[in-house]
Amino acid sequence: MLGHRTILIGLLLAAIAAGLYWFSGREGDLPEGFARANGRLEAERVDIASKFSGRISDVLVTEGEMVTAGQPLAHLDSSEIEAQLREADAAVLQSREALNEARAVLAQRQSELVLADQEMHRSETLGERGFASGETVDRRRSQRATAAAAVASAEAGIARAKATIAAREATVERIRADLREYEITVPVAGRIQYRLAEPGEVIGAGGKIATMLDLKRVYMTVYLPTRDAGRLAYGAEARLIFDAAPDYVVPATVTFVASEAQFTPRYVETESERDKLMFRVKVTIPADILEGYERLVKTGIPGVAIIRTDPDLPWPEEFAVRLPPRNG
Repeated sequence: MLGHRTILIGLLLAAIAAGLYWFSGREGDLPEGFARANGRLEAERVDIASKFSGRISDVLVTEGEMVTAGQPLAHLDSSEIEAQLREADAAVLQSREALNEARAVLAQRQSELVLADQEMHRSETLGERGFASGETVDRRRSQRATAAAAVASAEAGIARAKATIAAREATVERIRADLREYEITVPVAGRIQYRLAEPGEVIGAGGKIATMLDLKRVYMTVYLPTRDAGRLAYGAEARLIFDAAPDYVVPATVTFVASEAQFTPRYVETESERDKLMFRVKVTIPADILEGYERLVKTGIPGVAIIRTDPDLPWPEEFAVRLPPRNG
């Protein structure tokens, strides 16, 4: 029994040694000017929320469903805001009737002004000939001034009516814009990750209804030591190889390098300690490469990123781009 256990332990140690040798050989195969790091595939997460509070009427998507930009996602109960819209429409009609009345009043006041003007000129002529008293002339002039003021007031009434119409029409447009927000739509194409609300629930303004993944913004976050991160440039080429599909090599580019180390010793005094500093690097797959592969993208898949730190070096043959068929 003891002999069998000794043999098993020996085989286990041999397997571990072989694995370490293989791993070190893989690391050693990487030429100078290239860096290797492990990571997991990620996609930008988009939280879809309601602009207004209300009761959810329906949710039209399921978890894992592929969606397109502008696709209806959910609806809020809009009976109350629709009533507000009808009220605002009625107010606009009322304002337009008031404008018609103001125009009729203006026409009347203008007619009265014409009459008052004629009577004033007539009395002035009679006064010059001695057939009308000065009091009569003054009264006609006063009546003419009053008629002119009435015309000015009527014109101001028309301006007020037009302003009221403009304000109430703006209210109608605002309510209609708010009503459109009661249909929550998908902002970008991608995949629904979580459905966070159900019909009948009451949510507040900003309440989340679903979380989705933008499959046109897919990346891998890795960590590189100071020596490699310091030589990186934005836009540096990279290759991604995933554990689930090691036969494929996906092109990518460096789109972010952290300005501060993520793992920093308490004291950094020696060169060996500075070598321990690790910087976060974001390696993004271009959107045109992802075209046609949306249904194959699965976040969380582990893999390896090979990053070229020296742009003058050619890529080794083993890291030549190899993509699966676009039809999946």
